Amino acid sequence: MRLHRLAIISIFTAFALASCAPSEQPPAAPPSQDAAFQQAADDFLADYFKRNPTGATYLGIHDYDVKLEDASKAAIDAEVAALKQFRQRFAAIEEGRLSPANQLDRTQVLSAIDSQLLDREVVRSWAKDPDQYSSALGATAYIMIKRAFAPAPDRLRALIAREKLMPAILEEARRNLDNPPEVYTAIAIEQIDGTRDFFKTSVLQAFEGVTDAALLSEFKQSNQGVIDALDRYKTFLEKDLKPRSKGTFALGAETLAAKFRNDEGVTLPIDQLLAIAQRDLAKNQVAFRETAARIAPGKDPRAVLLTVSSRHPRPDQLLSTTQSMLDSLRRFIVDKNLVTIPEAPPARVEETPPFLRATTSASMDTPGAFEQVAKEAFYSITLPDPKWSKAQSEEFMRAWYPEQIANVSVHEVYPGHYTQFLYGPQFPSRIRKVFGASSNSEGWAHYCEQMMLDEGLANGDPRARLAQLQDALLRNVRFIAGIQLHTGRMTVEQAQKLFEKESYTPGPVALSEAKRGTSDATYGYYTLGKLMILKLRDDYRAKKGAQYSLKEFHDAFLKLGPIQLRLVRKALLGDEGQALGD
Repeated sequence: MRLHRLAIISIFTAFALASCAPSEQPPAAPPSQDAAFQQAADDFLADYFKRNPTGATYLGIHDYDVKLEDASKAAIDAEVAALKQFRQRFAAIEEGRLSPANQLDRTQVLSAIDSQLLDREVVRSWAKDPDQYSSALGATAYIMIKRAFAPAPDRLRALIAREKLMPAILEEARRNLDNPPEVYTAIAIEQIDGTRDFFKTSVLQAFEGVTDAALLSEFKQSNQGVIDALDRYKTFLEKDLKPRSKGTFALGAETLAAKFRNDEGVTLPIDQLLAIAQRDLAKNQVAFRETAARIAPGKDPRAVLLTVSSRHPRPDQLLSTTQSMLDSLRRFIVDKNLVTIPEAPPARVEETPPFLRATTSASMDTPGAFEQVAKEAFYSITLPDPKWSKAQSEEFMRAWYPEQIANVSVHEVYPGHYTQFLYGPQFPSRIRKVFGASSNSEGWAHYCEQMMLDEGLANGDPRARLAQLQDALLRNVRFIAGIQLHTGRMTVEQAQKLFEKESYTPGPVALSEAKRGTSDATYGYYTLGKLMILKLRDDYRAKKGAQYSLKEFHDAFLKLGPIQLRLVRKALLGDEGQALGD
C-alpha cells in the first residue's frame, strides 16, 4: 500500500504548489498510478505462478517445473487470504488515474480474483469434484511430455520431481472431499482408468530416447508410485466416496449469476439470459429446417441429418482426414483477406488425452503466451471407445461427417482458437496473457463458424450450413441446460434428452454434454459470446463507416486479448454500451 500513500501525498503536494502559482497557471494533473498498478500486477502474477506450477508450465513460465500444486486445505485457505489482499490492493488504485490499457487490465484482474474467490469459498470445487485431482495429474504429465521446452533428460527430471508429489495430491483429495454430487464421482471413476493407463503407456514411452540408466530407474519408480496411487484412489472412489456422494451440483440462481458476472462480465438477470438462449435456439431451428429442405425437400430434418452424417470416415481415418483439411482452411482465410494469421508451425491433430475423453469431443492445446521454445500445438479429437459396440461407435462417428469436421476445425484451428492464441505473445500486457473470459475466446471460435460460411467457405453447400447450424443448436442447448441444471429445474437425464431433441445430438455425445454442464455451469458462453461479437461487429461497422473492413475488425479484436467482451467494446467503441441486442 506504500505506493498508494505516496500517490496521495503527491496529490496534496500538487494542490499546494498550484495554490502558490500565478492564477493563470492550470492546476497540476493528478499523478498517474500506472507504476503502482504494474507493480501490483507483477506481484500478483508471481504469487499466482508460485501457487499454480502446472499452469505456469503451460503458460511457458518454467521457474516451477519441479513443483506441484499444494492441494491441502491449509494451502487453499492461504490462497484465499492472499487473493483478498491482492483484491484490496488493486481496488485501492483509482481507475481514472490509469492509462486506458491499464484500466481494462484492472477490471479484468479484479474479475479474475472475484472468480477465484467464488470458486474457493462458495462453489468449493476442491471439496466437491474428485476428478479435478486425478485428471490434474494426467494434465501435468501431458504438458511435460508433449512440449519440448527443454531437453528430454531435463524434462524427465522435472517430471520425476512432480511425480513424487502426486500421491500426496490424492491423499489431500481424500481429506478435502466431503459430499460430492453423484455425477462428479461417476465421472472421476469413468476417467481414472484412462489416466492410469496414460501413465502406464504414453508417459513411459515419451522418454524412451533418454539413455541415463539411473535416471530411467528413478523414473520407473516414481511413475509406478503414481499408478499405485491412482489405483488406491479408484478404490477410495468406488468403495468410500461413491456411497456417500449425495451432494448437489446445482449452484443456485444467485451463485450462477455471480459466475456470469465475475467470469464473463455479464450482469443480465438469469431469466433474461435464458430467454436470449431460447430465442436464439428457435431462430437456429428455423434455419436448420430451411437448410434441410434445400438438401432434401419434404423430408424430415432429422432424417436429412441422418443421411448427411452417415458419410463419415472410419475411426482410424478421422485424425488424418482432419489434418488434411487444415491447409485448405488457412488458404481460404488468406485468399479472402479475413484475418492476419501470425507465422507459426501448423497444429498437429492427435487423439484426445485419456483424462479429457469423458467430457470433450475436440479441443485445442496451444503454446502458452510466455513460451519461448516449445511451439507445438495439438488439435485433439476424441475417438470412439474401443470397448464400445459397433452400433455405439457408429452413432458416435455420426458427429464426424466431413462438413462437421470442417466446422469443428474452423472453431479449433483456423481462424478459431489456434489463430486466437497465436496472438498471445503480442497481447498488450502480462495480465491478458494469463486471464481472460470464455465468452471472448469461445465466443470468437463459435462466431468464426458462422462468419466463414457467410464469407463463402464451402461455396454455399447446404450440408456445410447444416453442420454449422447443428453446432449452433448444440451451443444454444448448452446455454439453456447450464442455466436449467444449476437453478434446479433440470436433471442430467433431462439435459441429455434436451440435447438429443433440440440439437439433434447423438446419444453418447448428448450424455457427455449433459455431464459437462454439471461442472461447467456457464458453458453458455459460446452462444453468449458469439451474439455479443456479432453486435460488436455491427456497432464497429457503424462507427467506422467507409473505413470499415472485416479483416481490420478481426485483427483489432484479436490484438486486444481474451478480456471480457464489455472491455473489448470499451477499447474499440469508447464505452461498454449495450453488449447484446434486443
